[in-house]
Amino acid sequence: MSRHVFAPLVVTLARRHSSRYALAALALVMAGGAATGGFADAAGADRARTVPRPGPTAGTVPGIARPAAVLAPATASAAVAHPPSVSLAALRTAGTGVAPDQALSRRLAPVVAAGPASLSVAVLDPADGRTARYGVRAGTTYDTASIVKVDILAALLLKAQDQHRGLTAQEKASAASMIRISDNASADALWRVIGEAPGLNAANRRLGLTGTTGGGDGHWGLTQTTATDQLALLSAVFGTDSPLDQASRAYVRSLMGGIAAGQDWGVSAAGPVTGLKNGWLQRTATARWDVNSIGVVRVDGHDRLVAVLSRGSVSMADGVHLVEKAAKAAVQAMDTTA
Repeated sequence: MSRHVFAPLVVTLARRHSSRYALAALALVMAGGAATGGFADAAGADRARTVPRPGPTAGTVPGIARPAAVLAPATASAAVAHPPSVSLAALRTAGTGVAPDQALSRRLAPVVAAGPASLSVAVLDPADGRTARYGVRAGTTYDTASIVKVDILAALLLKAQDQHRGLTAQEKASAASMIRISDNASADALWRVIGEAPGLNAANRRLGLTGTTGGGDGHWGLTQTTATDQLALLSAVFGTDSPLDQASRAYVRSLMGGIAAGQDWGVSAAGPVTGLKNGWLQRTATARWDVNSIGVVRVDGHDRLVAVLSRGSVSMADGVHLVEKAAKAAVQAMDTTA
Protein backbone atom coordinates (compact mmCIF):
# COMPACT_ATOMS: atom_id res chain seq x y z
CA MET A 1 0.00 0.00 0.00
CA SER A 2 1.36 3.42 -0.92
CA ARG A 3 1.94 6.08 1.70
CA HIS A 4 -0.76 8.36 0.34
CA VAL A 5 -3.34 5.54 0.44
CA PHE A 6 -2.39 4.68 4.02
CA ALA A 7 -2.71 8.27 5.19
CA PRO A 8 -6.48 8.07 5.88
CA LEU A 9 -5.82 5.31 8.39
CA VAL A 10 -3.49 7.66 10.26
CA VAL A 11 -6.26 10.21 10.42
CA THR A 12 -8.76 7.60 11.54
CA LEU A 13 -6.48 6.38 14.28
CA ALA A 14 -5.77 9.93 15.43
CA ARG A 15 -9.44 10.81 15.61
CA ARG A 16 -10.80 7.60 17.05
CA HIS A 17 -7.99 6.55 19.35
CA SER A 18 -5.04 7.87 21.26
CA SER A 19 -2.13 9.79 19.83
CA ARG A 20 -0.01 6.73 20.57
CA TYR A 21 -1.84 4.88 17.79
CA ALA A 22 -1.50 7.82 15.44
CA LEU A 23 2.23 8.04 16.03
CA ALA A 24 2.67 4.35 15.43
CA ALA A 25 0.69 4.53 12.21
CA LEU A 26 2.66 7.61 11.13
CA ALA A 27 5.87 5.68 11.72
CA LEU A 28 4.57 3.03 9.38
CA VAL A 29 3.73 5.53 6.70
CA MET A 30 7.29 6.82 6.85
CA ALA A 31 8.88 3.41 6.99
CA GLY A 32 6.68 1.42 4.59
CA GLY A 33 7.17 -2.34 4.38
CA ALA A 34 5.22 -5.56 4.04
CA ALA A 35 3.32 -7.39 6.72
CA THR A 36 1.58 -10.63 7.34
CA GLY A 37 -1.83 -11.80 8.29
CA GLY A 38 -4.24 -9.14 6.97
CA PHE A 39 -5.43 -8.73 3.41
CA ALA A 40 -7.09 -6.48 0.89
CA ASP A 41 -7.40 -6.83 -2.86
CA ALA A 42 -6.42 -4.07 -5.21
CA ALA A 43 -8.70 -5.49 -7.90
CA GLY A 44 -12.47 -5.85 -7.82
CA ALA A 45 -13.15 -8.98 -5.80
CA ASP A 46 -11.71 -9.72 -2.38
CA ARG A 47 -8.75 -12.04 -2.53
CA ALA A 48 -7.70 -12.97 0.96
CA ARG A 49 -4.37 -14.54 0.07
CA THR A 50 -2.40 -12.33 -2.26
CA VAL A 51 -2.15 -8.76 -1.01
CA PRO A 52 -0.85 -8.41 2.55
CA ARG A 53 -1.62 -5.37 4.65
CA PRO A 54 1.23 -3.27 6.01
CA GLY A 55 1.94 -3.01 9.70
CA PRO A 56 3.93 -0.81 12.05
CA THR A 57 7.50 -1.51 12.91
CA ALA A 58 6.60 -1.81 16.58
CA GLY A 59 3.68 -3.62 18.15
CA THR A 60 2.04 -0.44 19.43
CA VAL A 61 -1.11 -0.45 17.31
CA PRO A 62 -3.18 -3.43 18.42
CA GLY A 63 -4.31 -5.69 15.62
CA ILE A 64 -1.84 -4.54 12.98
CA ALA A 65 0.98 -6.98 12.38
CA ARG A 66 4.56 -5.85 12.24
CA PRO A 67 6.55 -6.36 9.04
CA ALA A 68 7.99 -9.85 8.77
CA ALA A 69 11.45 -8.36 8.35
CA VAL A 70 11.46 -6.91 11.84
CA LEU A 71 9.65 -9.70 13.66
CA ALA A 72 11.84 -11.22 16.31
CA PRO A 73 11.78 -15.00 16.68
CA ALA A 74 8.35 -15.91 17.96
CA THR A 75 8.09 -16.01 21.71
CA ALA A 76 5.14 -17.33 23.59
CA SER A 77 2.66 -14.68 24.62
CA ALA A 78 1.27 -17.27 27.01
CA ALA A 79 2.76 -20.59 27.97
CA VAL A 80 0.85 -23.65 26.82
CA ALA A 81 -0.23 -25.32 30.02
CA HIS A 82 -3.22 -27.03 31.59
CA PRO A 83 -5.11 -27.87 28.39
CA PRO A 84 -8.82 -27.88 29.19
CA SER A 85 -10.64 -31.15 29.58
CA VAL A 86 -13.19 -30.85 26.79
CA SER A 87 -14.76 -33.15 24.24
CA LEU A 88 -16.58 -32.65 20.97
CA ALA A 89 -19.41 -34.71 22.41
CA ALA A 90 -19.81 -32.24 25.28
CA LEU A 91 -19.90 -29.34 22.83
CA ARG A 92 -22.51 -31.00 20.61
CA THR A 93 -24.75 -32.06 23.48
CA ALA A 94 -24.42 -28.92 25.63
CA GLY A 95 -27.70 -27.36 26.69
CA THR A 96 -29.08 -24.22 25.17
CA GLY A 97 -27.56 -22.18 27.99
CA VAL A 98 -30.46 -19.72 28.07
CA ALA A 99 -29.20 -17.90 31.16
CA PRO A 100 -25.64 -17.48 29.82
CA ASP A 101 -27.04 -16.42 26.43
CA GLN A 102 -29.15 -13.74 28.08
CA ALA A 103 -26.27 -12.57 30.23
CA LEU A 104 -24.03 -12.31 27.18
CA SER A 105 -26.70 -10.49 25.17
CA ARG A 106 -27.12 -7.90 27.93
CA ARG A 107 -23.39 -7.30 28.14
CA LEU A 108 -22.96 -7.02 24.38
CA ALA A 109 -25.97 -4.80 23.68
CA PRO A 110 -24.17 -1.49 24.37
CA VAL A 111 -21.01 -2.73 22.64
CA VAL A 112 -22.85 -3.51 19.41
CA ALA A 113 -24.97 -0.36 19.59
CA ALA A 114 -21.85 1.81 19.68
CA GLY A 115 -20.80 1.03 16.11
CA PRO A 116 -21.83 -0.34 12.70
CA ALA A 117 -20.19 -3.76 12.97
CA SER A 118 -21.97 -7.04 13.59
CA LEU A 119 -20.79 -9.75 15.96
CA SER A 120 -21.05 -13.49 16.41
CA VAL A 121 -19.69 -14.78 19.71
CA ALA A 122 -19.54 -18.19 21.36
CA VAL A 123 -17.88 -19.34 24.58
CA LEU A 124 -17.65 -22.80 26.14
CA ASP A 125 -16.85 -23.92 29.66
CA PRO A 126 -15.06 -27.23 28.97
CA ALA A 127 -15.50 -28.41 32.55
CA ASP A 128 -19.29 -28.65 32.43
CA GLY A 129 -20.24 -28.04 28.80
CA ARG A 130 -22.06 -24.74 29.45
CA THR A 131 -22.12 -22.38 26.50
CA ALA A 132 -23.11 -18.81 25.79
CA ARG A 133 -23.81 -17.60 22.28
CA TYR A 134 -24.61 -14.27 20.68
CA GLY A 135 -25.42 -13.54 17.03
CA VAL A 136 -25.29 -17.23 16.10
CA ARG A 137 -28.03 -17.74 13.52
CA ALA A 138 -28.68 -20.60 11.14
CA GLY A 139 -27.23 -19.89 7.71
CA THR A 140 -25.22 -16.86 8.84
CA THR A 141 -21.49 -17.14 8.35
CA TYR A 142 -18.46 -14.87 8.59
CA ASP A 143 -15.20 -14.62 6.65
CA THR A 144 -12.48 -16.41 8.58
CA ALA A 145 -9.56 -14.26 7.44
CA SER A 146 -6.45 -15.71 9.13
CA ILE A 147 -8.14 -17.71 11.88
CA VAL A 148 -8.59 -20.37 9.17
CA LYS A 149 -4.87 -21.03 9.49
CA VAL A 150 -5.56 -23.16 12.58
CA ASP A 151 -8.04 -25.16 10.50
CA ILE A 152 -5.50 -25.52 7.68
CA LEU A 153 -2.94 -26.87 10.14
CA ALA A 154 -5.45 -29.32 11.61
CA ALA A 155 -6.26 -30.56 8.11
CA LEU A 156 -2.54 -30.94 7.35
CA LEU A 157 -2.00 -32.98 10.51
CA LEU A 158 -4.96 -35.24 9.73
CA LYS A 159 -3.53 -35.81 6.26
CA ALA A 160 -0.14 -36.70 7.74
CA GLN A 161 -1.79 -39.04 10.26
CA ASP A 162 -3.64 -40.81 7.45
CA GLN A 163 -0.34 -41.25 5.63
CA HIS A 164 1.34 -42.56 8.81
CA ARG A 165 4.04 -39.92 8.68
CA GLY A 166 5.25 -36.86 10.50
CA LEU A 167 5.36 -33.40 8.97
CA THR A 168 8.29 -32.66 6.70
CA ALA A 169 10.83 -30.03 7.67
CA GLN A 170 9.30 -27.63 5.14
CA GLU A 171 5.78 -28.27 6.40
CA LYS A 172 6.90 -27.59 9.97
CA ALA A 173 8.59 -24.35 8.94
CA SER A 174 5.48 -23.23 7.06
CA ALA A 175 3.18 -24.21 9.91
CA ALA A 176 5.23 -22.28 12.47
CA SER A 177 5.30 -19.06 10.44
CA MET A 178 1.65 -19.44 9.41
CA ILE A 179 0.44 -19.61 13.00
CA ARG A 180 2.97 -17.57 14.96
CA ILE A 181 3.39 -14.59 12.63
CA SER A 182 0.35 -15.26 10.41
CA ASP A 183 2.49 -15.53 7.28
CA ASN A 184 0.32 -15.67 4.17
CA ALA A 185 2.82 -17.31 1.80
CA SER A 186 3.13 -20.20 4.24
CA ALA A 187 -0.65 -20.52 4.33
CA ASP A 188 -0.72 -20.54 0.51
CA ALA A 189 1.76 -23.42 0.47
CA LEU A 190 -0.08 -25.53 3.05
CA TRP A 191 -3.45 -24.74 1.49
CA ARG A 192 -2.19 -26.48 -1.64
CA VAL A 193 -0.81 -29.42 0.35
CA ILE A 194 -4.17 -30.15 1.98
CA GLY A 195 -6.01 -29.98 -1.34
CA GLU A 196 -7.40 -26.45 -0.97
CA ALA A 197 -11.13 -26.06 -0.22
CA PRO A 198 -12.13 -29.70 -0.88
CA GLY A 199 -9.37 -30.90 1.43
CA LEU A 200 -10.36 -28.45 4.16
CA ASN A 201 -14.02 -29.40 3.86
CA ALA A 202 -13.20 -33.12 4.12
CA ALA A 203 -11.09 -32.53 7.21
CA ASN A 204 -13.80 -30.39 8.79
CA ARG A 205 -16.35 -33.17 8.45
CA ARG A 206 -14.06 -35.24 10.66
CA LEU A 207 -13.35 -32.36 13.05
CA GLY A 208 -17.04 -31.64 13.63
CA LEU A 209 -17.27 -28.31 11.82
CA THR A 210 -20.66 -28.44 10.13
CA GLY A 211 -21.11 -24.83 9.02
CA THR A 212 -17.67 -24.05 7.57
CA THR A 213 -16.94 -23.96 3.82
CA GLY A 214 -13.49 -23.49 2.32
CA GLY A 215 -12.89 -20.38 0.24
CA GLY A 216 -13.02 -20.82 -3.53
CA ASP A 217 -10.38 -20.15 -6.15
CA GLY A 218 -7.57 -20.49 -3.63
CA HIS A 219 -8.90 -17.70 -1.41
CA TRP A 220 -8.52 -19.43 1.94
CA GLY A 221 -9.15 -16.20 3.86
CA LEU A 222 -12.69 -16.10 2.47
CA THR A 223 -13.55 -19.43 4.04
CA GLN A 224 -16.97 -19.07 5.67
CA THR A 225 -17.47 -20.17 9.27
CA THR A 226 -19.52 -19.76 12.43
CA ALA A 227 -18.56 -19.04 16.01
CA THR A 228 -19.97 -22.44 17.01
CA ASP A 229 -17.74 -24.18 14.48
CA GLN A 230 -14.74 -22.34 15.83
CA LEU A 231 -15.52 -23.76 19.29
CA ALA A 232 -15.62 -27.21 17.70
CA LEU A 233 -12.18 -26.57 16.19
CA LEU A 234 -10.79 -25.37 19.52
CA SER A 235 -12.29 -28.43 21.18
CA ALA A 236 -10.60 -30.71 18.65
CA VAL A 237 -7.25 -29.04 19.40
CA PHE A 238 -7.46 -28.52 23.16
CA GLY A 239 -9.61 -31.51 24.09
CA THR A 240 -9.14 -35.26 24.01
CA ASP A 241 -12.16 -36.47 22.01
CA SER A 242 -10.67 -35.60 18.65
CA PRO A 243 -9.59 -37.17 15.36
CA LEU A 244 -6.27 -35.41 15.96
CA ASP A 245 -3.94 -37.67 17.90
CA GLN A 246 -2.17 -36.53 21.05
CA ALA A 247 1.01 -35.50 19.27
CA SER A 248 -0.90 -33.47 16.67
CA ARG A 249 -2.96 -31.69 19.32
CA ALA A 250 0.15 -30.85 21.32
CA TYR A 251 1.82 -29.46 18.20
CA VAL A 252 -1.04 -27.10 17.38
CA ARG A 253 -1.27 -25.97 21.00
CA SER A 254 2.43 -25.21 21.09
CA LEU A 255 2.18 -22.94 18.04
CA MET A 256 -0.98 -21.21 19.23
CA GLY A 257 0.74 -20.63 22.55
CA GLY A 258 3.62 -18.81 20.85
CA ILE A 259 1.94 -16.00 18.91
CA ALA A 260 4.37 -13.21 18.07
CA ALA A 261 4.28 -9.98 20.04
CA GLY A 262 2.10 -7.47 18.24
CA GLN A 263 -0.41 -10.15 17.23
CA ASP A 264 -1.36 -11.22 20.75
CA TRP A 265 -4.54 -9.15 20.96
CA GLY A 266 -8.19 -10.19 20.76
CA VAL A 267 -9.38 -13.00 23.01
CA SER A 268 -6.30 -12.45 25.16
CA ALA A 269 -7.91 -9.25 26.47
CA ALA A 270 -10.23 -11.46 28.54
CA GLY A 271 -7.38 -13.10 30.47
CA PRO A 272 -4.21 -15.18 30.15
CA VAL A 273 -4.37 -17.41 27.08
CA THR A 274 -3.06 -20.91 26.48
CA GLY A 275 -3.78 -20.65 22.77
CA LEU A 276 -4.64 -17.81 20.38
CA LYS A 277 -5.11 -17.00 16.70
CA ASN A 278 -6.39 -13.78 15.15
CA GLY A 279 -7.49 -12.79 11.68
CA TRP A 280 -8.21 -9.51 9.92
CA LEU A 281 -9.35 -8.65 6.43
CA GLN A 282 -10.46 -5.47 4.68
CA ARG A 283 -13.24 -6.03 2.16
CA THR A 284 -12.66 -4.23 -1.11
CA ALA A 285 -16.32 -3.59 -1.90
CA THR A 286 -17.06 -1.78 1.36
CA ALA A 287 -13.61 -0.85 2.72
CA ARG A 288 -14.92 -2.24 6.03
CA TRP A 289 -12.99 -4.67 8.21
CA ASP A 290 -13.53 -8.25 9.32
CA VAL A 291 -11.69 -8.86 12.59
CA ASN A 292 -11.77 -12.26 14.34
CA SER A 293 -10.14 -13.94 17.32
CA ILE A 294 -10.24 -17.48 18.73
CA GLY A 295 -8.47 -18.91 21.75
CA VAL A 296 -8.50 -20.45 25.19
CA VAL A 297 -8.60 -18.11 28.19
CA ARG A 298 -7.82 -19.10 31.77
CA VAL A 299 -9.49 -16.98 34.47
CA ASP A 300 -9.33 -17.86 38.17
CA GLY A 301 -8.26 -21.38 37.33
CA HIS A 302 -11.12 -21.92 34.85
CA ASP A 303 -10.63 -22.39 31.11
CA ARG A 304 -12.92 -20.80 28.54
CA LEU A 305 -12.90 -21.56 24.83
CA VAL A 306 -13.81 -18.30 23.09
CA ALA A 307 -14.59 -17.43 19.48
CA VAL A 308 -15.39 -13.88 18.36
CA LEU A 309 -16.20 -13.10 14.72
CA SER A 310 -16.97 -9.60 13.46
CA ARG A 311 -17.52 -7.70 10.25
CA GLY A 312 -18.22 -4.13 9.24
CA SER A 313 -15.81 -2.14 11.41
CA VAL A 314 -14.78 1.22 9.96
CA SER A 315 -11.12 0.62 10.80
CA MET A 316 -9.03 -2.29 11.90
CA ALA A 317 -8.36 -0.66 15.25
CA ASP A 318 -12.12 -0.32 15.79
CA GLY A 319 -12.52 -4.00 14.97
CA VAL A 320 -9.83 -5.01 17.45
CA HIS A 321 -11.44 -3.00 20.24
CA LEU A 322 -14.83 -4.50 19.40
CA VAL A 323 -13.49 -8.05 19.48
CA GLU A 324 -11.69 -7.48 22.76
CA LYS A 325 -14.79 -6.04 24.41
CA ALA A 326 -16.82 -8.98 23.14
CA ALA A 327 -14.28 -11.51 24.46
CA LYS A 328 -14.36 -9.90 27.90
CA ALA A 329 -18.16 -9.91 27.88
CA ALA A 330 -18.23 -13.58 26.90
CA VAL A 331 -15.98 -14.66 29.76
CA GLN A 332 -17.81 -12.45 32.25
CA ALA A 333 -21.18 -13.83 31.14
CA MET A 334 -20.02 -17.37 31.88
CA ASP A 335 -18.61 -16.39 35.26
CA THR A 336 -21.78 -14.58 36.37
CA THR A 337 -24.00 -17.54 35.45
CA ALA A 338 -21.83 -20.32 36.86
